Amino acid sequence: MHAFDVVSSTPHLSPARHLSSWPRPARLAFTLGLALLAGWCCERIHTPLPWMLGPLLATAAGCMAGWPLQSSRTLRNAGHWAIGTALGLYFTPQVVGVVVRHAGGILAGIAWALSLGLAFGLLLARLNRGTPGLDAATTYFAGAVGGASEMALLAERHGGRVDLVASAHSVRILLVVLLIPFGFQALGLRGLDPFVPGPAQVHGAGLVLLIALTCVGSLLLQHLGKPTPWVLGSLAVAATLTASGIELSALPAWMTHLGQVFIGVALGTRFTPAFLRTAPRWLATVAAGTLAMIALCAGFAWVLARGMGLHPATVLLGTSPGGIAEMCITAKVLQLGVPIVTAFHVTRMAAVVLLAGPLFGWLQRRGWLG
Repeated sequence: MHAFDVVSSTPHLSPARHLSSWPRPARLAFTLGLALLAGWCCERIHTPLPWMLGPLLATAAGCMAGWPLQSSRTLRNAGHWAIGTALGLYFTPQVVGVVVRHAGGILAGIAWALSLGLAFGLLLARLNRGTPGLDAATTYFAGAVGGASEMALLAERHGGRVDLVASAHSVRILLVVLLIPFGFQALGLRGLDPFVPGPAQVHGAGLVLLIALTCVGSLLLQHLGKPTPWVLGSLAVAATLTASGIELSALPAWMTHLGQVFIGVALGTRFTPAFLRTAPRWLATVAAGTLAMIALCAGFAWVLARGMGLHPATVLLGTSPGGIAEMCITAKVLQLGVPIVTAFHVTRMAAVVLLAGPLFGWLQRRGWLG
């Protein structure tokens, strides 16, 4: 008998079918309980980013095993808000000056991301010839180093296969989020470019005002239809306040931990049993290409870091093919140039979202995408 069947009133009911009979709030509570337990276990065994990677791996494994685990867009937004606000508190006037001095390197990172994404898309097209429904839009937007939802939407607008684009970004983010933090921990890369947030203490009234202002900023960007509004809106408001010398409050540690849990759950629940059956050759080539991109980014980061006077680990986090929330969390936890990494990813994300569509049209008109 399966261990889970002990708590079931129907002895032969599988865990997945048992959970599927629960109402949505109960499944969400179960998922969060599982995620928190996984985060606590990872913290006890000293894994990197325990409160994000533990929930991510636990929920991904459960979902691929057929468990109907439940995510929540509201909680995902709350996680993005917590991370965006925490990152914004690093942008003191002195730090803003440091970021501005490195503007040239950050612009180089944008050009690198666009070139890397194009090369990855061309590689996917070459390695997956003969896959049903595969076209230039699918491979191009699957390879683009941008947000999964934004790239899937652009692919749909241009007639691409949304399922293949979404699965490609899921595999890429999973591999980057796992390999880079564990690799850094194995190499002892921690605290090499430390920056200290402006506010150092939690103040009740200031925290309430900080929450209110950052939520207003996020809601405004959401209303305007901007990408990842709960990261960028809270980040923009918190950074503006901090850069202006207004220090309302620090964020309690439990808020940033919960933010990581919510983001881990949002990532993990993308993986379903059907995911494993989605064009195995496609997923294998995406995984291989992602490993190649990480290696290329490491070489690029080493060269760029020498010119910027930063540690290569910081520049690798800034130029790696990971998402803004995941890479900036990594920088924060490992104390590796948080504002520099954030600036790399914010500018890159804006550039990719704005330029990926027009660049695709330009390349397609010239017949360069096949």
